[in-house]
Amino acid sequence: MNKDKSLLDQIKSIKDLKKFDEKELILLANELRQEVIDVVSKTGGHLGASLGVIELTICLHYVFNAPEDKIIWDVGHQSYPHKILTGRRDRIHTLRQKDGIYGFTKRSESEFDPFGTAHSSTSISAALGMGKARDIQNKNYKIISIIGDGALSAGMAYEAMNNAGILNTQLLTILNDNDMSISKPVGAMSTYLSKLILSKSYTNIRSLIKKVASKFPKTFAKSLYRAEEYSKGFITGGTLFEELGFYYVGPIDGHNINHLLSILKNIHNSSLDKPILLHIVTKKGKGYIPAEKSKDKFHGVEKFDVISGNPIKNKSKIKTYTNIFSESLISEAEKDNKIVAVTAAMSQGTGLDKFAKKFPDRFFDVGIAEQHAVTMCAGMAAEGLKPYAAIYSTFLQRAYDQVVHDVAIQKLPVRFAIDRAGLVGSDGATHAGSYDITYLSCLPGFVVMAAGDEKDLRNMVKTSTIIDDRPCSFRYPRGSGIGIEMNGEAEVLEIGKGRIVKEGSNLAILNFGGRLGSCIEAYTNLQKKGINITLADLRFAKPIDTKLIDLLLNNHEFLITIEEGGIGGFGSIVLNYIYNNKNTISNTIKTMYFPDYFIDHATPEDQYKMIGMDAEGIENKVFELLNINKTSIIKPQNAISE
Repeated sequence: MNKDKSLLDQIKSIKDLKKFDEKELILLANELRQEVIDVVSKTGGHLGASLGVIELTICLHYVFNAPEDKIIWDVGHQSYPHKILTGRRDRIHTLRQKDGIYGFTKRSESEFDPFGTAHSSTSISAALGMGKARDIQNKNYKIISIIGDGALSAGMAYEAMNNAGILNTQLLTILNDNDMSISKPVGAMSTYLSKLILSKSYTNIRSLIKKVASKFPKTFAKSLYRAEEYSKGFITGGTLFEELGFYYVGPIDGHNINHLLSILKNIHNSSLDKPILLHIVTKKGKGYIPAEKSKDKFHGVEKFDVISGNPIKNKSKIKTYTNIFSESLISEAEKDNKIVAVTAAMSQGTGLDKFAKKFPDRFFDVGIAEQHAVTMCAGMAAEGLKPYAAIYSTFLQRAYDQVVHDVAIQKLPVRFAIDRAGLVGSDGATHAGSYDITYLSCLPGFVVMAAGDEKDLRNMVKTSTIIDDRPCSFRYPRGSGIGIEMNGEAEVLEIGKGRIVKEGSNLAILNFGGRLGSCIEAYTNLQKKGINITLADLRFAKPIDTKLIDLLLNNHEFLITIEEGGIGGFGSIVLNYIYNNKNTISNTIKTMYFPDYFIDHATPEDQYKMIGMDAEGIENKVFELLNINKTSIIKPQNAISE
């Protein structure tokens, strides 16, 4: 690929793009594609999606007048070319790094990002809201939303289209149909789009009728257009989008700059007071052979070698929590044919792709439809199956009503495997698993677990198989475990019972979940300084181990709770128990949880350091308590026992 970037170098602002001759845009596309590859090879990120919209991005900014015209990228992981063209090229090398460019669109980052995204299928709703705001204020600008075919598996997109179709608001929705979201596309919509693309007989009839109609009087032309409508219905069954009130255009080649420019100019100049849907067909990973050949089209990648496409990474020999979950669930499913697994377009991300190969008839990928996934699991549980809903913490938020109404109220034993619990690094605040402890623990009857290490996760999967009278969840972080030995078979944990990991005196840390490794590191460092503390891992936020809490209260002057989540979770539950069940409180108790602000993207290590929840931050909290209360650093006490 040509590495010359002479055209791209001329773009200092979006106005410079409009100075190019249309013929130069093809060369610019090659340069922009190479720039994206070069950047992501060094930073990691969402490569395939961005490569697929290179030509579209150039044409949109060439025809429309952003930032006055609003361009909304659904999800936003395809927005890297957009960021490069809109004044952020000089900082694009900081992509997804601390204090650098965000991996999705972000309002506070640029005026060219009119709406922040990162979760799927929100763009049409946002565009419609902006359109009505424009109309009410008698303003005149264009609004464009770009949504991928995978995002059309989410109900929110149809809710927005259904509403847009009756409001007669001028807006353009571009359907980027690349036959690929993150995992393999699923559902009837992907089949429907394929039929539209393949119905060339209709396309030919339509173009023929338009040519013929231009030669005849208007009255006769109207008859021909009615014939076109009939032929469309006869050949393709009509288009769903036009039934929803959109004017449908397409499908067209999304990599053909000449075609894109022609159609976008016509749409830009149109006075049509109704929404338009432009259906373009693109190739995810376009122009980079390793991405085109990859199973997931390089959807999300670590740093890689540009020539070979191979990742540049020192792979840890320690298994990831996701792999532990996957292997554990397969092991249990081999013994119990009632176990089924459901995911929402994240079969690889959740590790369920391995389950699917082993049990294809017991695996269900429902597409980007978390609400449906949860209620589907509820239906399965109602009929005696043991469904596991494997959903990232941040995405489970989208299905909270279903968790409450369809699962919890009915006491249905749906098992929630909550991946990406806690801070997730470069994907930032939009993908952090910050709130599930709080929003699940407040639900009556729920069993809420969190794995402190790999063995605990395996045991929690085992434990969940026997919870048949109520819903349960177990959460675990992104990345590798803490490296403990995985000897022996999985064990069933006693519901609501924690454990003492290290025995000490004077001060106790009550851990819940993924901070256990940092707590052990802090314990070791403090021991070297002559400070012996007790470390307990509660395992359950609900039901809470009140006996263990009482034991720690009776033997320690100070208590610290720690969790990977926001206020209102584990620490609040512990405090609530203590203050409502103890006549007198002689202990000093502190809670460590996520601060009351959204935590920007960085490495997970940097994120936890920034908020004082790494090993050093835990040590500092211990010193703070001891010093504030003028307590002797070493205060020997008898070792505690059950």
